[in-house]
Formats: sequence, C-alpha cells, structure tokens
Amino acid sequence: MKILIVGGHGTIGKPVAEHFRKEHEVLIAGRSAGDVVVDIANSASIKNMFERTGPIDAFICIAGEAKWAPFDSLSEEDYYIGLRSKLMGQVNLVRIGRQHLNANGSITLSTGILADDPVIKTTSAAMVNGGIHSFVKAAALEMHNGIRLNVVSLGMVEDAYAKYKDYFPGHNPVPMHKAVNAYVRSVMGKGHGEVIRVYEN
Repeated sequence: MKILIVGGHGTIGKPVAEHFRKEHEVLIAGRSAGDVVVDIANSASIKNMFERTGPIDAFICIAGEAKWAPFDSLSEEDYYIGLRSKLMGQVNLVRIGRQHLNANGSITLSTGILADDPVIKTTSAAMVNGGIHSFVKAAALEMHNGIRLNVVSLGMVEDAYAKYKDYFPGHNPVPMHKAVNAYVRSVMGKGHGEVIRVYEN
C-alpha cells in the first residue's frame, strides 16, 4: 500500500510511520519538512500536496492545532485557530483527498480524549474534537468507491506524559504500541464511520 501520513514526524506520527514502513510505502507530509509540505489550514496547500503524491491507498492525519487557555480568556479568534486547523483542516483533507484515493482506500483522522473527558483550559480543543467525531460518523454515510473513513481518539500518550501530566491529573498514559495499533486497525481493518477510542481508565 501507498500511505500518506500528515504529521508523520510528530510524537504519535513518527512511531505510526515507522510501523507502516515495515511493509508499505510511506510518504510523510509536514508543515515545514517531509516528502511533501502542507499547511492543513489552507485548502490550496492540501490540493497541491495531493497533486504531488499522486494516487494513494490510504492517508492518515495526525496533525492540527487548537488553543489551550482558560475559558474566560479565549477570544473569538482563539477559537478560530482550532476551527481552521484541526477541524476544517481535517474536513478539507477528507473533502479533497478522497478524490485521490484508490478504490477501497482508507482515511484516518485524529482527535483525543478531550471530546469525551475534557480538562481545564481545553474548551476550544474539546469542541473541535467533538465536531470531528460527528463529522466522521455523518460523512462516512456518503463515501463512495469503497472508501472507509474513521477517526482515532487517544488519551494522553506515554511519550507526551512529561509535557501534559499537569493537565491530566490521575489519567493513565496510553502505551505507544496501543496508540499505533489504533491506526493499524483503522487502515488495515474493515471498520467504517468509527470513533476508535483508546483511553487508559
């Protein structure tokens, strides 16, 4: 398979890419480096990326940002950071990218535990994650050509524990092999329209 991973150099993206490279052709897309460069907040950049990759069998997005700040301090523009990047960035990847997928291709988006179990300072991020879950379930009903669409929703992963532990008191970090397996399940399995949750309660 030819698999494109948007955000393949990140904390989660790197081990996911390393796993798929064992048996598949993997292309990495990043904001500033990779086999192709893309700004997912920009539709023209997304179109250019897919024109450069040519037809692919699957793509995974493990990218997108949202503002973390106290609710009282969030401005309207702060919300638009997450709406433009993590939400509409992934929506546009699906909208544009499905035209470049081979038959029976796979699309995997990424969210996180905040959609179901938010913590302080994550109003914007939680809202965006929940919106992506609803988008995937609805858009999956209208995919064509055998294309499958899923989203992986992870808890705080082990490799990010030191950075984010103060935000998630009492949360058990998700082992990286479980995080990787969630993406394997989405790409290689038969599930469609699924929110694949991996939380360590």
